[in-house]
Amino acid sequence: MLKIYLIRHGQTPGNKLKRYVGTTDEHLTQEGCEFLKELSYPIPETLYASPLLRCVETAGILFPEKELHIIDELSECDFGEFENKNYKELSGNENYQKWIDSNGMLPFPGGESREEFKHRSLMGFQKAVTGCIRENVHRAALVIHGGTIMNIMEEYADRQRPFYEWHVKNGGGYLIELDPVSWQKGKYEFRICEAYMEG
Repeated sequence: MLKIYLIRHGQTPGNKLKRYVGTTDEHLTQEGCEFLKELSYPIPETLYASPLLRCVETAGILFPEKELHIIDELSECDFGEFENKNYKELSGNENYQKWIDSNGMLPFPGGESREEFKHRSLMGFQKAVTGCIRENVHRAALVIHGGTIMNIMEEYADRQRPFYEWHVKNGGGYLIELDPVSWQKGKYEFRICEAYMEG
């Protein structure tokens, strides 16, 4: 069996201010770094991450001895017009109100649609799983983004929950387990073993 830790990056300045941080390439806050140092995830055989600084820095704190493999498709959503702004700063924005009224289903103006983001996230996850199976890895970690994790969980988890209910806090995530033989046969599903800091 292949076990994979899906770990959300540590806190950034934008996270602290509840901003939509997608393509903005922020460093972690000092507070975020200190919090990560208190966590103890088991060391994986293989380590993957999004190319953005917050994920690369988180991976370096959690697993300082491990070589890091970057998968571009695991990046966070491009929030377009809403990028690096929070709900207060977007108050009165007509496009933002339309997006809220659609329950977050409309494409981000000037950014990605939910479908585009999900397709890309799943492609990145498939790349990681394929790499693990090829190398006969039994335990891997992906240091990625909240939205990326939510896409993966909504699509493949053995429990049905809507996208927004898979949210995890900075540094949190899920331990999932899949059968490489079934996966290669096209049975794309995994079992949730543990959840860390949901909500």
